[in-house]
Amino acid sequence: MINSDSTSTRKIKPFWTPWIAGVALGLVLLLTFVLTGHGLGATGASTRLAASIGLAVAPAATHANGYFGAMVGSGNPLSSWITWEVVGVAIGALIAAFLGGRFRVQLDGARSVGIPRRLLAALAGGLFAGFGARIAAGCTSGLGLSGAATFGIAAFVFLGAFFAAGLVVNRIARGI
Repeated sequence: MINSDSTSTRKIKPFWTPWIAGVALGLVLLLTFVLTGHGLGATGASTRLAASIGLAVAPAATHANGYFGAMVGSGNPLSSWITWEVVGVAIGALIAAFLGGRFRVQLDGARSVGIPRRLLAALAGGLFAGFGARIAAGCTSGLGLSGAATFGIAAFVFLGAFFAAGLVVNRIARGI
């Protein structure tokens, strides 16, 4: 972890204003549609990673699986565009954090609830969000952002349900 002494000597650049960030994100989304024919997304990469692991561990079962079979039928599931998109997002975020002076390793909430409980809550939240994204046929970026850009009704239903569930869980977690 980085201590407070090293963070105080770095020059931290301010965040972009929301409307500039929104326009930039819209242009990236438009460019993604134009260049790849796909919108933005993320959960498909983790699904393809699971299919790839399944292919390495139990190839016959993975090929026979109704969900993973289609992903592994055409070869390496990690060669999909969505995998490379997620890798690019991770690299871009890392570069932006370094250039903005904001890179640091930290575990938010560890002091108030303890490290094991915080890690367990983060893991459970990630699993629930990922499971919900697969059921909804997309994550907040894939279904929400890209779907809303194409005026998909499912995108607006998903976004409303996602935010409502977040508000409810926040109230429950914080003890109404």
